[in-house]
Amino acid sequence: MRDLLSAALRRGLTRRSLVTGVGAAAIAGVTARPAEAAPGGARQWGNGHRTRLILLGTSGGPPWWPGTTRAGTASAVSVGDRFYLVDAGHQAGRQIRDARLGDWSHDTDGPLNALRAIFLTHLHSDHTIDLDNVLIEGVSNGLQRVPEPVQVWGPGNRGALPPLFGSPPAPPVTAPDNPTPGTAEMIALMVRAFATDINDRVFDSRKPPPSALFSGHDVPIPERFLADPNGNPHPRMSPVPFYEDDRIRVSATLVQHAPVFPALAFRFDTDDGSVVFSGDTGPSDNLIELARGADILVHEVMDRAWAEQLFPQPRDTSAEARFHHLINAHTTIEQVGAIAEAAGVPTLVLNHLVPGNRPEHTWLRAQRGYSGKLVVGRDLDILGIGPLAR
Repeated sequence: MRDLLSAALRRGLTRRSLVTGVGAAAIAGVTARPAEAAPGGARQWGNGHRTRLILLGTSGGPPWWPGTTRAGTASAVSVGDRFYLVDAGHQAGRQIRDARLGDWSHDTDGPLNALRAIFLTHLHSDHTIDLDNVLIEGVSNGLQRVPEPVQVWGPGNRGALPPLFGSPPAPPVTAPDNPTPGTAEMIALMVRAFATDINDRVFDSRKPPPSALFSGHDVPIPERFLADPNGNPHPRMSPVPFYEDDRIRVSATLVQHAPVFPALAFRFDTDDGSVVFSGDTGPSDNLIELARGADILVHEVMDRAWAEQLFPQPRDTSAEARFHHLINAHTTIEQVGAIAEAAGVPTLVLNHLVPGNRPEHTWLRAQRGYSGKLVVGRDLDILGIGPLAR
């Protein structure tokens, strides 16, 4: 999300209406069991399934939206006794705990003992801000028990500063020697930033060093699609497989979140079924191709009416440009149903809700143009994928 979202906090968009449910009907193609209630209003459709989607946090953007308890964007794909994290928005660590993932036989043995990999759709702070909590404090929360270092995958170095939006002069550049580090570089820089804490624990308590716990990796998008980050940040491409173990296979594609680049969507294929995460994006043919044949599409969504309130009519040229700059980098309620329909997915789950404090019925308009099952995501919702475990 662009920082201009924080302007919403100055426009009185703070009231959260009574949340309305979307029903506890079974999700077609995902699970045949009715949802079971969980603390905080979360739904548990996934009990009894080997492969599950867990929505850890469902709020989008950097604002701490008043009037809501939604945590920042983060999800988990759980396959058997292990899980994989997708994005790490604010409170992701706490939400992993509250989802009761991993080992809870001892105060410090879990839940991260069950974590195998982390996937970052892009490097905006609302998708990465709790990553240091997971990785650095993880050594006291189960990460010290992983059988091999957790791989952290995400976009590589942008290669160029984004174009200046608006009139000159340009602002000062942060870290001009390397202003757009990618995921592998970010992880290395994070370790350096926390060197005091790490060295204290390694020397005093003999905790394992970061090299034994985690490693950073850039998703290998072919160079020909990365050549023009400012002119063509969303070239048409087909999915790129890049990660596989004995439980999951993960593919990525570029999506439209300009000027952010690279911005990625991910597909997780398991023996039980498939789930796709859009990341932050406007409508994208790349994403539709990635999602075809999947069981669940987890897609970001923005309320256009909120953006119109943020930039009310009449708009001058500058305000009009900022309005379109915002909505073109995201998918509105009116657009998202058609995307899921084009992909042919039986279940659409709305996530990264912007603003995060809109009443739940606001998002139900996404059903228009979509013939499948719509789920307005709540924190700690659990959806089963494929058959019940035997």
